[in-house]
Amino acid sequence: MHEPLIFPALEIEENLIRRFDSLGPRYTSYPTADRFTEQFSANSYVRYLQERSRLASKPPLSLYIHIPFCASLCYYCACNKVITKDHGRSAKYLEYLAKELVLVSGHLQQREVLSQLHLGGGTPTFLSHDELRHLMQMLHQHFDFADDAEISIEIDPRTVSTATLQLLAELGFNRTSLGVQDFNPEVQKAVHRIQPFEMVAQTVSDSRACGFQSINFDLIYGLPKQDLDSFSRTLDQVIALSPARIALYNYAHLPTRFKPQRRIAEADLPSAEQRLQIFLMSIRRLLAEGYVYIGLDHFAKPDDSLALATLDGSLHRNFQGYTTRSDCDLIGLGLSAIGKIGASYVQNLRTLDDYYACLDQGNLPVEKGFDLDADDILRRQIIMSLMCSNTLNFQFLEMKYGIVFREYFADELARLADYAQAGLLVIDEHSISVPPKGRLFVRALAMVFDRYLSRLSLLQPGAKYSKLI
Repeated sequence: MHEPLIFPALEIEENLIRRFDSLGPRYTSYPTADRFTEQFSANSYVRYLQERSRLASKPPLSLYIHIPFCASLCYYCACNKVITKDHGRSAKYLEYLAKELVLVSGHLQQREVLSQLHLGGGTPTFLSHDELRHLMQMLHQHFDFADDAEISIEIDPRTVSTATLQLLAELGFNRTSLGVQDFNPEVQKAVHRIQPFEMVAQTVSDSRACGFQSINFDLIYGLPKQDLDSFSRTLDQVIALSPARIALYNYAHLPTRFKPQRRIAEADLPSAEQRLQIFLMSIRRLLAEGYVYIGLDHFAKPDDSLALATLDGSLHRNFQGYTTRSDCDLIGLGLSAIGKIGASYVQNLRTLDDYYACLDQGNLPVEKGFDLDADDILRRQIIMSLMCSNTLNFQFLEMKYGIVFREYFADELARLADYAQAGLLVIDEHSISVPPKGRLFVRALAMVFDRYLSRLSLLQPGAKYSKLI
């Protein structure tokens, strides 16, 4: 018999949430994307691609492709999207994706193997069946895929049929992520996204029949018309469908930054206290149902690879959230896509006109990016270790980066004192560890090591983030 798996614990102390909850980054990268600058150019990106090609031992390679088109507008959405019912626009977009793919792969100098592919948006299933086939043919022309590659796609249940899911499986996709958000009809009406439970249930059934290894649900709490009872009923329905993974996001209402959110009546939003109670109820219910807490707002079933990654140390974090793969280089293709190559981040242009015009000139469509220095790389490792393994080993960091941890981070250790006193972390001579009741607060702990964040007030315009919890 196999020994039972013992997963990292989670303890919820409401008084500590009230005390330490604030605003902060989600740390899908460090430095965060709001630090990217236009000083990082297409030439900068080319230099990093060529540096990768010269490495004798390369990090694994992931690919993200942004499909921006949506047939209708979801009012809560903060993604970069193009609302259109003209499906002819996607054919042109694929032509330009092909141009970008040729340019990028040309600088890699040799054929590479992808360990991950993710299609996001927008709505990737806006593409027709022929366009999905064509896109995958394009990728196979330039890359090989690892035998165990994770090939995932974001699904809008309103835009897929059984035939679409069968095609995706045929093309090699093995993971789907469904935008569910909330099953309550009043909430769906308030955010302009009507998708009955039966529609989602059919998509889940079809996905399983097609052999998808893992199905993820995205849920959002804090939406208009939500309350504790209504979201509890949504969780009843979610649990009945039994997805392998669940992402439970906190809605950030920032109408000055995201125009679609201006269509949401602020009077319909749950209060801060209601949001907190919805979150606490949700997390307790998911844990009671046997889901494993991965970190931040992610949960997975115990036999899912994401949960297993918390045990073997392979859990990592990138622009798509938590992932099972080790630290990969990431190529981003398409409108506003973000990539990570070596000690750099790169982000593409954000409008179709600019994206097309740049590629027409034969240039990579880079808008901005970031060159990481030695301090950035050190702090990135610390922040990702806190987010993924809840531990920091001083000796490991000292040997790898040539520092004396307690001297280099004397200020940060002093700022962690309040958290340590509250039992949210343990600092000893050799390490920092996050005990069960501190796991909900890793974003706050990470913020202490963010040297850019300390230079401005979180209340200033342009520095607005979501609530930590």
